[in-house]
Amino acid sequence: MTQHRAVVLGAGIGGLTAAVGLHRRGWDVTVLERAAGLAPVGAGIALAPNALRALDTLGLGDRVRDLAAWQGDGGMRSPDGRWLVRTDARAAVERFGDPLVLLHRAALVEILASALPARAVRTGAPAALAHPGDARTPARVTTPEGDLEAELAVAADGVRSAARTTLFPGHPGPRYSGRTTWRIVIPAPTRPFAPHETWGPGRIWGTQPLKDGRIYAYAMAAAPAGARAPDGELAELRRLFGDWHHPVPEILAAADPDGVLRHDVHHLTDPLPAFHRGRTALLGDAAHAMMPSLGQGGNQAVEDAVVLAHHTRVPAAFDPGPALAAYTADRLPRTTALVRKAARTGALTLVSARPAVALRDTLLRAASRFGPGFVLRGFDGIADWRPPVAEPSRVS
Repeated sequence: MTQHRAVVLGAGIGGLTAAVGLHRRGWDVTVLERAAGLAPVGAGIALAPNALRALDTLGLGDRVRDLAAWQGDGGMRSPDGRWLVRTDARAAVERFGDPLVLLHRAALVEILASALPARAVRTGAPAALAHPGDARTPARVTTPEGDLEAELAVAADGVRSAARTTLFPGHPGPRYSGRTTWRIVIPAPTRPFAPHETWGPGRIWGTQPLKDGRIYAYAMAAAPAGARAPDGELAELRRLFGDWHHPVPEILAAADPDGVLRHDVHHLTDPLPAFHRGRTALLGDAAHAMMPSLGQGGNQAVEDAVVLAHHTRVPAAFDPGPALAAYTADRLPRTTALVRKAARTGALTLVSARPAVALRDTLLRAASRFGPGFVLRGFDGIADWRPPVAEPSRVS
């Protein structure tokens, strides 16, 4: 191979971030995306301080920070509206150095794609990893237009990753968590509200503002795998949450039935033996899909991407063995711990027996008496992560 070429499978948040990082390290990057366009279906994403610091290494952190909707006071509530825990966005900034930024996924995709050369991203381009490559042989990716060879292949093809199966055919793959999620983006309700996440018996609801004035709402509940409401998902949400506190009923009244997204939650409870093989690296949900209970799925994909770029600078002769082994060593222990913590937290949030719910809520109220710093301790070791490179000056 005469060029330092990298091929990225998947143009989600992790794949695009990896492409930007590799491009800035000197790689000629091609991103292959099966979907016809880059615009993700309507949903929000919360970027924590750890992901913002990762984006700083690409010069994109402040562009994302500019999209932050100031959240002020908020917290966790019970379905009748009582506060279980109060939070303060300023306390999070003081503890971790940055806010939590909630934005529409389409806005983040636009920021990432704009940092890549024209024609680097090919949409409507299904691809499959045909061979992971080795020290002497390039990785090979099959597309309808012919095979591509690359010194580095990055598989960011999601929780159902075909590339993961190619690399580790004996791995059991993702397991159903027993939970399903819904997401909605709507105009702001007429009456104001405090940002919140509400924990009920076996289900949760969250309502958060976006910078553009819209509202991102999400819900999770226990459900059989593959279940769908016969009269539509909005009707199901109204059955589950319609009598909860303001603004939940108003949001459900304003929601478009066609705009409700539902996805079952699968996670990789069995860690992979490595995040690489040959010249191919896995990242994001393909490597460590987790429950959304910590809000870290997308954040960890961003971390993966900048760490991968850090270890794969283009030298005179790229050696995939030590470079990708270092990537696995950096990422596998951290993400394995977070997958397990997300599963434990998810089990706590979705307890359904009345005595267990009462005990959980009592413990939360007791913890809140120690102030927001006590609650934020749960994110020590997560939100305070720093990338393994010196941060450049922030670029707007």
